[in-house]
Amino acid sequence: MSISLSRRDFLKISSISLSGAAFSPFIPDLTGFDDSEVIRIATEEMPVYRQPSDKEGTPIARWLRDELVHFYSEVRSKDGEPKHNPIWYRVWGGYIHRGRVQRVRTVYQQPLTSLPEGTRRLAEVTVPWTEPQRYTKTYGWQQLGYRLYYGSVHWIEAIEGGPSLQGYDGAWYRIYDELIGYPYHVAAIHLRPLPLDVFDPITPEIPRENKLIEVNLTTQTVTAYEYGKAVFQTNVATGIPGGGGAGPKALSTTTPVSKSAPNGLFEVIEKVPSKHMGNGNLFADVDDYELPGVPWTCFFTEVGHAFHGTYWHENWGTPMSHGCVNMRTNEANWLFRWALPPHTTTAISNHKSRGTPVNVHY
Repeated sequence: MSISLSRRDFLKISSISLSGAAFSPFIPDLTGFDDSEVIRIATEEMPVYRQPSDKEGTPIARWLRDELVHFYSEVRSKDGEPKHNPIWYRVWGGYIHRGRVQRVRTVYQQPLTSLPEGTRRLAEVTVPWTEPQRYTKTYGWQQLGYRLYYGSVHWIEAIEGGPSLQGYDGAWYRIYDELIGYPYHVAAIHLRPLPLDVFDPITPEIPRENKLIEVNLTTQTVTAYEYGKAVFQTNVATGIPGGGGAGPKALSTTTPVSKSAPNGLFEVIEKVPSKHMGNGNLFADVDDYELPGVPWTCFFTEVGHAFHGTYWHENWGTPMSHGCVNMRTNEANWLFRWALPPHTTTAISNHKSRGTPVNVHY
């Protein structure tokens, strides 16, 4: 392909079909918007190459974080690179690698009309992102510094009014966030309340000693066993070896191996359907490590290593994380339902029984 586009050309073309979705998220009618062919840039910037290969030299353009890009198809690179993930998206003028983008849709929801007092309902974001608002008597309504992204999950604890933004005067959900300690609000049309069967356990009758989760750091895979037979396997993204910075308080990003566990194996010790990972900074910068609504989290160490769904990359088969085991969200839900201890539809898991053993090795 010989097309060479300037940054302005790219922005002009994209604005024709995406400006309504990206900048007017509260307008229910997106006439002509094809939500099935859009990717969100999930890192600081993503280069566009003329061919599906990062060996093409200088990129012809770059897209920035949270920009929405139409793509025409998925293609596999001819040279098979990168080996762990040789899939590229064909976009206007060239190709973007799949690793640090997220396929998203814009699907508005019918808000709930009621929620039993004292209960919470789990819901997922169904737009590329939504911007939570917080009300205080001193400052009124304020937009928080971070966004809630497509596929993240959150606890609705009330249905209330909220600010009038871009012509939207509908219902707002008050969100429970276990980390920050303060409620905030999200437009109800942006969240889909999940059916309760997302919590249904899988083979709960099988005893703990006959289930095992294996994490292979070399092959970047997770395998679930019942009675020694594999019943589930997928490729994942574990911790970046040797990362984490310097200093006595710096946490390593290396996923720990099981030989460091007291009995030679870890075990699932807590299950949290929606977890805010980060520091809980209400006004965090977009580039800070602030990940609210991480779905289907199964902790297997006391310091916080876990299996969980991932909405900030699609780079399976290579280390990517701060030490956790990143999984596709639907597969993380399967593991959440399959692993012990059992779980209910509340915000925390049952600690009365021991969890499924976890073997992490090279």
